[in-house]
Amino acid sequence: MARAAWSRRRVLAGLLFLPPALAGCGLGGGSGSDEPDPLIALADAARADAALAAAAVAADRRLADALQPLVDARTEHAAALEAEIARLDPDRPSPAPAPPPPGRPGRAEVQQAVLASGRAAGEVALTLPPERVGLVASVAACCNAYAEVLA
Repeated sequence: MARAAWSRRRVLAGLLFLPPALAGCGLGGGSGSDEPDPLIALADAARADAALAAAAVAADRRLADALQPLVDARTEHAAALEAEIARLDPDRPSPAPAPPPPGRPGRAEVQQAVLASGRAAGEVALTLPPERVGLVASVAACCNAYAEVLA
């Protein structure tokens, strides 16, 4: 089964071809829209992925070398996304921490979650104004890279 080769460079290079006009088309949450900021869902997913990977490490310490860097990266993603959300909405309350996942998740569950997060971030990146694309594209590339490593 062939898998698409999504490198961080490839994702970022592809995003460079988005026309700057997208910024003025009402695409990309945050400014004057009744829709919630799309980065909120990405930050929630980052916290959930970090909690899932941490739970998998707690369930099987042999996964620590493979998953601890992912826990750290997804925690950093959540913080960076929250900072960007707060930049546009400083009065937004702080989010609650992600609840612990049920059961004893393993490598496969973490891989599926981070793959879904990478896809979601890639889709959101296509709708954002230029000043927000870099952050979200970086998150998408990182998630996709970890999904490949864990496959």
